[in-house]
Amino acid sequence: MNNLIKTLFIGDVVGSTGIEAVKQFLPILVEKYKPDFILANGENAAAGKGITEAEADLLFSYGINALTSGNHIWENWKGKELLANCPNLIRPFNYPSGNLGKGFLFFENERLPQIAVLNLQGRTYMQTIDCPFKAADYALSLIVPKTSYIIVDFHAETTAEKIALANYLDGRVSAVIGTHTHVQTADAQIMQKGTAYISDVGMTGPYDSVVGLRKDIAYKRFTLQTPFKYQVATQEPRIAYVYFEMEIPSGKSNYIESQIFPELSRKRLIE
Repeated sequence: MNNLIKTLFIGDVVGSTGIEAVKQFLPILVEKYKPDFILANGENAAAGKGITEAEADLLFSYGINALTSGNHIWENWKGKELLANCPNLIRPFNYPSGNLGKGFLFFENERLPQIAVLNLQGRTYMQTIDCPFKAADYALSLIVPKTSYIIVDFHAETTAEKIALANYLDGRVSAVIGTHTHVQTADAQIMQKGTAYISDVGMTGPYDSVVGLRKDIAYKRFTLQTPFKYQVATQEPRIAYVYFEMEIPSGKSNYIESQIFPELSRKRLIE
């Protein structure tokens, strides 16, 4: 065993294009980083809304070890059965009790110490569910006696709420990785007490789109201010991710980097 746990976190996988991006590009990242543990947010994998067994099976077959989710996990009825039966898929821990699924998981194999993944959801501009700060305290009271390697997916709308929770958990967890907005932020960092952090890891899916949505439908939604059916775009698949390293035995992180692959163009293409 190395003295580091090398981890890849894949940003929100959107529709079949996002799944194809994982299939196409994850082997390149595995060759580059040689990760010990790979997780992804899969709440948009089923045509942009939720995830079913079909999408989960594909993602696991491509090398994903565990899946987190968020508010859209509830928008596909078939996903509820998956939440109830799939040990490596979780939903936000701070939804009220009585909902199907679990909010954290433990992962281990013969090469790794036990790793915990905790899913939380923000409340600002989102559902008024239980407090993520208090929920984190309770979850950690159950997790910390078992492992020092703790990764948090904080699925939230605002950067302020994400940064606040990251500071609240700094030194208590290995990483706080923001999801939900589908736009990768430029603030990947190791915080003062050893927690890896980014406000949003970004989207794995079609980049010729409006955060995954077909552009023509997005235009209609904004200009006409009325609902139009959500349809995932299909062009320019890319994978957004963060890579970070957790130290053994402390569980603190010592390195993080974020990328979108293939890189977005930074100069105008010749027409």
